[in-house]
Amino acid sequence: MITTRHHPARDTVLYDGQCRFCRSQIAVLRGLDLTGRLAFTSLHDPAVARDYPEIALEDLHRQMYVIDSRGLARGGADAVRYLTRRLVLLWPLALVLHVPGTMPIWQRLYAFVARHRLKIAGSCEDGTCRLP
Repeated sequence: MITTRHHPARDTVLYDGQCRFCRSQIAVLRGLDLTGRLAFTSLHDPAVARDYPEIALEDLHRQMYVIDSRGLARGGADAVRYLTRRLVLLWPLALVLHVPGTMPIWQRLYAFVARHRLKIAGSCEDGTCRLP
């Protein structure tokens, strides 16, 4: 976990707004966020570099991050796990993701999907989905 100087008013999800797979997953999260608890910001928004310089751009390209109101940034599987406690419709997943000793499995699974997201979602016509 990383602590940032900026403390957003709402839990803020940082994601790759130029990635088709990432955008589709964020669309799902928006639909599951019934109470408007989350804010969503593409890592390409200039505000991200200004507000969260503690998170390396390379890491932002590798995984999504959720920053809570205390400035704690969780990435990848830790972020997903955190969201299962914040969004009511994800509570059933929390039962699985919080089984003691399973976090290394979820981290590897998240990393695998993140590395192969372009193969999963297909390449974008305008080329914006290419990894740096």
